[in-house]
Amino acid sequence: MPPVWHEFSLLGCSIWAMASGALFWPDKSLLVVSDLHLGRSERVARLGGALLPPYEARETLGRLQSDLEETGAETLICLGDSFDDDQSASHLIEETRILLVTIMRGRRVCWIAGNHDPKARFSDESWQDEIVLPPLRFRHVADMSSIGEISGHYHPKVSVSVKGRRISRACFLVDENRAILPAYGIYTGGLDCQTPPLSGLMSAGAVAILLGDRPRAIPMPKQR
Repeated sequence: MPPVWHEFSLLGCSIWAMASGALFWPDKSLLVVSDLHLGRSERVARLGGALLPPYEARETLGRLQSDLEETGAETLICLGDSFDDDQSASHLIEETRILLVTIMRGRRVCWIAGNHDPKARFSDESWQDEIVLPPLRFRHVADMSSIGEISGHYHPKVSVSVKGRRISRACFLVDENRAILPAYGIYTGGLDCQTPPLSGLMSAGAVAILLGDRPRAIPMPKQR
């Protein structure tokens, strides 16, 4: 069976863009995910919004557990917005809490603070603004001045034609300087890669790696 990832190089590092929306750096045994937004259903209900099916955390964490088992990753970096807001971390149902603890057990987990969860605390480990593992740098929001940067935040999507219909697909965005991850959690929405600020962050040679049964890379559509 063909691999369910798309391999690319960033500053000489071999990186796998996985079908699930995770990145794997084999040389460091490192899995990277962004924008899990755990507790989104609870937060929306708490704020009086439309009720969402309460299974997003189970599905998101189940997929994460599968990716960790498949890759054997010893380190996990969560690039921010792991929880939908600060309160979500303390309002997790017991099933979700147990699954998250199980995922963390036996491996190093590094939390980067996002704009949704700057003060959230689930573990005793400190939350950082960025993590540097030369030659790569990990943070929540892309910095135009950085190179070798892996980030999230924007939930990038791309519009493609499938059998005559236009559909929106979550995607990674990759150029010679950076990679931007799609949202790993469900019910998260997204930003079309042809619109600012994504269109301004990526270089002319950028590609969009579409999620799906078999991730595939296409030229990133140009700005509208």
